[in-house]
Amino acid sequence: MPRPISATIHLSALSHNYRIAKKYGGAAKVWAVVKANAYGHGLDFALEAFQEADGLALVEVDGALKIRAAGWSKSILLLEGFFHAEDLPLVAQHRIEVAVHCVEQIALLEQATFAAGTEIRVHLKVNGGMNRLGFKPAAVDMAFRRLSAIRAVKVVDLMMHFANADDETNVRLPVTEQLQRFAQAQAALGDASLEISLANSAANLLNASLKNDWVRAGIMLYGGSPGKGSAASFGLLPAMTLASELIAIQELEAGESVGYGSRYVALQPMRIGVVACGYADGYPRHAIDGTPVLVNGVRTSMVGRVSMDMITVDVTGIADAKVGSVVTLWGQGLPIDEVADASDTIGYELMCAVAQRVQLIKGE
Repeated sequence: MPRPISATIHLSALSHNYRIAKKYGGAAKVWAVVKANAYGHGLDFALEAFQEADGLALVEVDGALKIRAAGWSKSILLLEGFFHAEDLPLVAQHRIEVAVHCVEQIALLEQATFAAGTEIRVHLKVNGGMNRLGFKPAAVDMAFRRLSAIRAVKVVDLMMHFANADDETNVRLPVTEQLQRFAQAQAALGDASLEISLANSAANLLNASLKNDWVRAGIMLYGGSPGKGSAASFGLLPAMTLASELIAIQELEAGESVGYGSRYVALQPMRIGVVACGYADGYPRHAIDGTPVLVNGVRTSMVGRVSMDMITVDVTGIADAKVGSVVTLWGQGLPIDEVADASDTIGYELMCAVAQRVQLIKGE
C-alpha cells in the first residue's frame, strides 16, 4: 500500500469553475490554461474536465502534442510560442497555435520551409510594460509586417498580459497605463482586423472592461483566487484536496518541544498528531506555527517545523483523533489560499509544487 497522502482532483469542480470563467467573460471565448500539468492537477484530468472549453493554453510543446494525441480537436495555444526550429514542423502538423514575442521567433519562421497549404496561427504579443515577453508598442508594426509576409503565417490576434490586474492601487504599472500602451500598438497597425486577448483570471473576475475576444483563465479554474477576494466569493470550488492521515500521536508535557530546531514549545500539556506529509510532498517548508489543517474535519493548526516527510499538528482538543484519522492539508473544507497566506506564498505555488510521489486520484 502507498503512503496515505494523496491529492484528489475534483473534476466536477474544474468543470464548474470553467463555467464561472465563461459567465464572467461574457461574450468572450475562453482558453482553459493547463500549463504545469494543469497547475499540478494532472493534464489528463484537466482534458476530461474542460471538454466545454473553447481552447486549451499551455507552455509545454510536449503537453500540446499529448493533448492532440488524446483527441482534442479545438484550439491549442502555446503561450510562450515555440523554442527551437525543430518545434515548427510539429506545430504545423498538429495545428498548434503559437504566441510570437520576439524577433528571434520571427526569424525562425522566415527561415522555415512549410508544405503548401500550411497555416500557422500566430498570436502577436505586446509588451505593455511588464517587460517579460512581447514587443514594445513601437515595434509591433514591424513584427506584424514581417509575420504577414510569411506565406504560412496568419496573425490572428494581439495579446498582452497584465502585471497588476488584481491591484487597482498599483502606481508603478497600473492597468490603465498598460491599456494605453496596447492602444498605441493597435493604432500602429491601422485597419488590421485582429482579435484581442488581454484578460487573465484576475482581469476576468475583477474588470468587466478587459474581456475582449478571448480570456485566458488560469488559477480560477483550479479554485484559487487571483488576488482580491476569496475564491468562494466568486463562486469557485476547490479542485484539489490534499489529504493524509495521522501516523502517530505524542503526549507532551509543558516545556517540551516538537520537531527540528525545537521551534515550538508546549506551554501546557498537549496531544500532538504526526501527519504523513512534508516538504518532499510539496507542503511548504516555510509554513509557520498556526498554519491551518483539518483533522477529522475539525480545524486545528500545524506546530513545529515542517520536515521532509512529516508535519506535526495540535490535536489536543480533538477527542477522536487517533492513528489513521484523516488530515486535510487543503481543499474541500480548507481553502488553499488560507494555507498559502499563512505560509507567505500563493495558492499557485502550492498546487504546482505537489510532488510526483503524491498519488493523484480522480474524484467527482
